Amino acid sequence: MERHPMTVAGAQALREELEKLKSVDRPRVIQAIAEARAHGDLKENAEYHAAREQQGFIEGRIADIENKLSRAHIIDVRAMPAGDKVIFGVTVEIINVDTDEARTYQIVGDDEADIKLAKISVGSPLARALIGKSVGDIVAVQTPGGLVEYEIGEVRHD
Repeated sequence: MERHPMTVAGAQALREELEKLKSVDRPRVIQAIAEARAHGDLKENAEYHAAREQQGFIEGRIADIENKLSRAHIIDVRAMPAGDKVIFGVTVEIINVDTDEARTYQIVGDDEADIKLAKISVGSPLARALIGKSVGDIVAVQTPGGLVEYEIGEVRHD
């Protein structure tokens, strides 16, 4: 079984979603199906069909989360000795060599990536270029706009 890296926060978020699906959403949809069944003819009962569709979605999501958690390799970057090397889970500041524009990203697992929250997937081209490098190193990343060089400004284990 292939293991996938995940941060502690990412695993906790999945566990919380799983708990809500099992303890709140699943019972609610089961109740909705029971109520719709009580209304009689199921062939033309829109509430019944909508509830069954929602049940299918919930059960699929539960299975998906359980699968992800079973394959997760949870990495707590705060438990590792702090250093200036870019590894999974760290927050890294990069500086565009040409424009001096600085950006900060956390390198996370595929399921946790959210560019709006400055979290990039460990499998992304930028993260792949950064992993293993240290503060002061220059990395070249192929972007849609061409090759961009970044200097690693800071690495934080937070």
